[in-house]
Amino acid sequence: MIKAFVRNEETFRPLVVEPPQLATLAAEELVWLDLLSPTSAECSAVEEAFGLGLPTRQESEEIEFSSRYWEDEGGITINSYFLVKQADGLANETVSFVLKGQVIVTIRFAELRLFTEFSRKLRLNPRVFHDGADILSGMLAMRVDMDADILEALSKEIVSIGRRDLKSFADPGTFLEYLTDYEDFNITIRDNLTDKQRVLSSLLKSTTISEGQKKEFSMMIKDVNSLIISANFNFDRLDYLQNLFLNYLGVEQNKVIKIFTVMSVIFLPPTLIASIYGMNFRHLPELELSYGYPLALVLIVVSAVLPLYVFKKKGWL
Repeated sequence: MIKAFVRNEETFRPLVVEPPQLATLAAEELVWLDLLSPTSAECSAVEEAFGLGLPTRQESEEIEFSSRYWEDEGGITINSYFLVKQADGLANETVSFVLKGQVIVTIRFAELRLFTEFSRKLRLNPRVFHDGADILSGMLAMRVDMDADILEALSKEIVSIGRRDLKSFADPGTFLEYLTDYEDFNITIRDNLTDKQRVLSSLLKSTTISEGQKKEFSMMIKDVNSLIISANFNFDRLDYLQNLFLNYLGVEQNKVIKIFTVMSVIFLPPTLIASIYGMNFRHLPELELSYGYPLALVLIVVSAVLPLYVFKKKGWL
């Protein structure tokens, strides 16, 4: 689907256009062309009508930076990550921006809330956006704000799980699964922010971008840098929680081992006494004593109680 935003007096008029209509748009005051899951025929029509070179989906998903941003006489091409909420968490969806002259073309293959909200903002505040570079700046600024909200929510969840009583996690695997999920989310967010940091740094060096717009990008990159610091702090906090939980498990396991150790020490002297008087030798000094059996029982009880008394007195129990 191709959606065009054309300046109409004091506002922007959104139009859903077909490939044959693109030639007529070139003559109007077109500012933004949004391609949602475009077909090869739609991409070819846009390239022919505006003299652009649009990246394919495979090219837009390349991870090396030379494929994420490049600038030439034909304009600026940017492939940037946008966060998408999925059933199993967060994912990075690549959105392509092609800026040439006063027009910007966006290419995406997923429905993104940002585009809906930004198109509404574009219609409500048309005087703020004069050309494609302003739209690029506005969309990146809105995306950074959204990323900040997502990162803030994740940080609060990490803090909340850290304040929970560790005893509430009956299964150690449940707590570790929480930490693993949060770490995956944080990695996705940090990758997204690092990608934006590189894009903004390149835009600041561009000769196509005006000085006024560079000031906005400069403020954005400061925000992104602070968000990256927050994401790195989340990693430190998750590592701390993991170490704290593993230490807690170690203490609990030591308590169990301590119980078995105490029981072994308690039963060791009685076992020794019973073993001595259970030997089948004919000449045992106490063998003929009439009170030998009660004496042996008393010795067994005393030898069992005495370690308990010593442990209690030393505070080992």
